[in-house]
Amino acid sequence: MSSTLELDRAHVFHSWSAQGNLHPLAVDHAEGVRVWLEDGRELLDFSSQLVNVNIGYSHPKVVAAIQEQAAKLATIAPGHAVRVRGEAAKRIVSHAPEGFNKVFFTNAGADANENAIRMARLFTGRDKILSGYRSYHGNTGAAVVASGDWRRIPNEYARGHVHFYQPYLYRSEFYATSEQEECERALHYLRRTIENEGPSAIAAILLETIPGTAGILVPPAGYLEGVRALADEFGIVLILDEVMAGFGRTGDWFALDGFNVRPDLITFAKGVNSGYVPTGGVIISDPIAHHFDDTVFPGGLTYSGHPLAMAAVVANLDAFESEGVVTNAKTIGDTVIGPRLAGLADKYPGLVGEVRGRGVFWAIELVANADTREPLPAATMATVKSRLLDAGLLPFIADNRIHVVPPCVISAEDAALGIDIIDQVLSTL
Repeated sequence: MSSTLELDRAHVFHSWSAQGNLHPLAVDHAEGVRVWLEDGRELLDFSSQLVNVNIGYSHPKVVAAIQEQAAKLATIAPGHAVRVRGEAAKRIVSHAPEGFNKVFFTNAGADANENAIRMARLFTGRDKILSGYRSYHGNTGAAVVASGDWRRIPNEYARGHVHFYQPYLYRSEFYATSEQEECERALHYLRRTIENEGPSAIAAILLETIPGTAGILVPPAGYLEGVRALADEFGIVLILDEVMAGFGRTGDWFALDGFNVRPDLITFAKGVNSGYVPTGGVIISDPIAHHFDDTVFPGGLTYSGHPLAMAAVVANLDAFESEGVVTNAKTIGDTVIGPRLAGLADKYPGLVGEVRGRGVFWAIELVANADTREPLPAATMATVKSRLLDAGLLPFIADNRIHVVPPCVISAEDAALGIDIIDQVLSTL
């Protein structure tokens, strides 16, 4: 019989990878905040896989809900009404800002952003989409071109996309020396971008509320409010991408709850059902939803609002409520992760350039030179990842950063244990 790795290498084509030299972990099972490999190793998960297993692994209520739904109605076309889909949508909009009452379900975050872009273009009658260079919005036609990182470049087939720099004081594009300067200059730059691209041509501004894969870049006070004001001034739709940051990750139900901003469209996926069954969607403000009361929305997906995914949404969000998952994420961030990472920055001033985040959504930015802020090289980051795994931690490594993104249910003890392991590895560099 072939081993798991032999089967994988023989038949599975992996994403974002050259295929010839891959060595994926062979995972056997997982529970809570821990993953067990086939070779028997146990890993404390500080990745939540792709920052989506917010409720942890094998949550009994979510598993049971999927099983019960599978026995009752395993699948149905999206054109039919089924109670579990309505219940899922009701729970989702209950945590959205006032004036959001409809959800368009998709299969994941990428096609959520894809359809939000489509809605904005149809609603405004305009074409251009403005989005950040420091962003990732998914790997479908428009979503990947809206993304700012390297994955956009070999996939630039979609039309009408323009990028701009968002605030990031540690690596400021605006020669700023304070958060206030960074905010003001970033907003001025965005205004000039809008003016030069032609306001009457711009359908939407698409932003991750807190950019995730790009570095967990918490926007400075006033920035998102300023973007909202520019969108209002020029009649532009504001789309906030909450695919990674939403549903407890930042210690709020949505990351936008931590800012004084109300978008027109909210995209989500990942944490809404902790990835137990793929799903995503767009939460639609009432004016945009009503635009399609008498106008056909030309979009749809075979598995939109799939019953098994919807059952997982309902059980996941109900457990969030009854078990205080969102509050736990905030508490762990405020009392354990934030203070402990600040301690690492003080302990390793020549290695840790900056730590930043909220809730269970943090990044440790590692540098080779504290004065020039030169990023730690890729080869060294590979060593960091290997040593973290050897020490029993499943990390999320992106560029020169360790992202500290455990499940939202992690205990204070496990959060401290994980940071102890990071400390141990940093001490070896």
